[in-house]
Amino acid sequence: MPVADQFDIAIVGAGVVGLAVAQRLSAAKSMARRSILLLDKESGIGQHISSRNSEVIHAGIYYPTGSLKANFCVRGKELLYEHCQRHGIPYRRLGKLVIASSEETGELERLKALGNANGVRDLSILDRIELTNMEGAVTGSAALFSPSSGIVNAHEFMRSLLHLAENNGVLFAPRTEVSTVEPMNGQFNVSTLIGQQQEKYTFRCRMLINCAGLEAVRLARRVNGINQSSIPKLWLCKGDYFSYRGKTPFRHLVYPIPEINNAGLGVHATMDMANNLRFGPDTEFVDEIDYRVDVEKVERFCASIRRYFPTIKPGDLKPDYAGIRPKLSGPGDPASDFLIQQENTHGLPGLVQLIGIESPGLTASLAIAEWIRDLLLPELK
Repeated sequence: MPVADQFDIAIVGAGVVGLAVAQRLSAAKSMARRSILLLDKESGIGQHISSRNSEVIHAGIYYPTGSLKANFCVRGKELLYEHCQRHGIPYRRLGKLVIASSEETGELERLKALGNANGVRDLSILDRIELTNMEGAVTGSAALFSPSSGIVNAHEFMRSLLHLAENNGVLFAPRTEVSTVEPMNGQFNVSTLIGQQQEKYTFRCRMLINCAGLEAVRLARRVNGINQSSIPKLWLCKGDYFSYRGKTPFRHLVYPIPEINNAGLGVHATMDMANNLRFGPDTEFVDEIDYRVDVEKVERFCASIRRYFPTIKPGDLKPDYAGIRPKLSGPGDPASDFLIQQENTHGLPGLVQLIGIESPGLTASLAIAEWIRDLLLPELK
């Protein structure tokens, strides 16, 4: 029987978090002679959550103080801007306006205080006149202004991470799906199926990082010997996007007050790097992954958008794309934090599982990656 290929670290999932982990780990000096395998069941990088979002760089104002979301978002924002500047990734620090009606102005004070507690010190509250001067097409009684929020070309960001990781020796294996993981003598024996022919390929690794996104729970269940009670339920939350047919009337990102329990941030207005305007996402819990946009939602979208942009009409919108968020909280539940599991939770040394990495995962990706790097490198000595 042939000897299986051996790697120090295997990362399952080549979305933005898996790519960031591969890049940050491979850039460490102590990893110069170590081997890293990055695999994904799709034909390329970031084909699910990472490429089906608003591409917003979040400031860190929505998440409970001390949570992983808050800490990683605030740190990750700075790392992301730094990375974009260093490597020529398209981005724009547009600033964000969170719009409130007269009944919602108290919520702006709460968000500002929460942001300040999270380390976001540049927030300010605008009155109606100041808001109108900043965004004449927007209607509201007041707004919270976050100048450090922005947008990024997510695909170019991910491509840069892959390029840097591969230059550091990371091996990327697309079209490779993990079928079983067997802990064995302090290592993992990982069986995979490759390509349309489902060719079997097995390798061994000392450490395994589950960055599988929408498939993270399914992958966890394929690890033999794992504490099954540690595997959470994952809820699929779909969000549709509609694009605006005309020239964008906005210069900033425009958001409503967040939904109850932060299930979503509300149907908001964002631009891409070409200044094309889109609205979304909404929140709809679903049972399966389906990226078709429901065109029947256009009236509901308009009703949501009119809270801050009253002149919107159904004819102004056309279906664009949809995304699925992996949530650890279901309908009506309080918002959940990111979940990063280690041996003390699931019982298997060398296994790290990242589950429920939804928004602000794009913003937080490099901060998450640095945390994983600092966690694992001492174990490899």
